[in-house]
Amino acid sequence: MDDLLRLRDVVFRRDNFTLRVNTLDLQAGGRYLLTGPNGAGKSTLLQLLAQLLVPQQGELWFAGEPVTGPRQRQQLRRQITLVEQSPFLFNGTVYQNLAFGLRLRDIKGDLQRRRIERALAAVGLEGFESRHSDNLSGGEVQRVALARALVLRPRLLLLDEASAGLDTEALPMFEKLITDLSDKGVTVVLAGHDQQQPRRLKTRLLPLRDGILTLPKDDEKQLESDPVPLQARA
Repeated sequence: MDDLLRLRDVVFRRDNFTLRVNTLDLQAGGRYLLTGPNGAGKSTLLQLLAQLLVPQQGELWFAGEPVTGPRQRQQLRRQITLVEQSPFLFNGTVYQNLAFGLRLRDIKGDLQRRRIERALAAVGLEGFESRHSDNLSGGEVQRVALARALVLRPRLLLLDEASAGLDTEALPMFEKLITDLSDKGVTVVLAGHDQQQPRRLKTRLLPLRDGILTLPKDDEKQLESDPVPLQARA
């Protein structure tokens, strides 16, 4: 598989926190789980991968092209979607929330409607188009936010604790969706604390501690048995 996103010698500083990533290669269609204690920098790294934060030093490539300036980062944001841990929905219907990003891409009419219906079906919320955002449960808000990301068809999907608010019935659907997306070539990076999820999803681990990304010492053994590749070292 080809690299979708590459980071080299990246350093991002904010206040008293420093994030360091010496080497990280995310491959097209790969599934990755970002782990680490609270405060380790998981959300910061996801925001950096989403091109919402700019590192003070280091180099990034997306699909083989260097990321060099604000115009290119703005263009890349159309190919990368981040679902936050506590997602914000607009005041309005579920349909209006999903249609917002599509309108910005000039996707309207029947095509817009079909893509919204498919995205809601993918997260198990068929028929929720007319539901108001104020009348959704916490788990439903999380699933609508995921559908809002899916409707844009990103090449890189970043999920910050996206499964934390899901009930036991919705979790298998979520994990199957992640597998299906990566099988179709979408790169997925999840941040989470579920210790069994890497085995269920066959993800590669991205361990963060104190702002430093490191690769487990037993990663060579994992590479022999795990079909989802990762190269990362600090």
